[in-house]
Amino acid sequence: MTKNNKKRMINLVGLSVCVFLLSACKERGMSDIDDFFAENRAKPAKPIDPIPELKPYLRYVYPEHEKDPFDMAMLIPETAPKEIIDNGVKVDVNRVKEYLEGFSLDSLSMVGTVNKENTLWALIKTPDGGIQSIKKNNYLGQNYGQVVSISESQIEIKEIVPNGNGGYKEREAMLSLKDEE
Repeated sequence: MTKNNKKRMINLVGLSVCVFLLSACKERGMSDIDDFFAENRAKPAKPIDPIPELKPYLRYVYPEHEKDPFDMAMLIPETAPKEIIDNGVKVDVNRVKEYLEGFSLDSLSMVGTVNKENTLWALIKTPDGGIQSIKKNNYLGQNYGQVVSISESQIEIKEIVPNGNGGYKEREAMLSLKDEE
């Protein structure tokens, strides 16, 4: 007998054993499973526990604590002037926010530049792995950051942040080109 014929014979014997075992299962039937389900369906259903009664919320008032915890004036030191310091920096709240303003500036990275129609565009990688292109005067970051200038290696940004006295101040930020690995 050749090696090839031995393999065929072994496969044929294995297939015969499988067919024999499966035919034994067929003769037994499914009566035991049917009996199990019939027995359990005949049992009466258990009653469901009632929904527990909700206790009303009782507000506790702390004595001698009339200060509003959300009042920004609490954060100003006692020695600081109590009036709002306005140095002329304003936030345009009516402007429609751009896509990259949904990410913090430190989660964005500059990965390159593209020169299109005599304008230098910066390529920004978002935390989800997407690449967005921006040009001068576009916005990015969560502090109203506006692109001041773009070079081959960095982006200069002007952010508007709270000054701690109820107004705003400008702050310079920068994104530098990062080597992608």
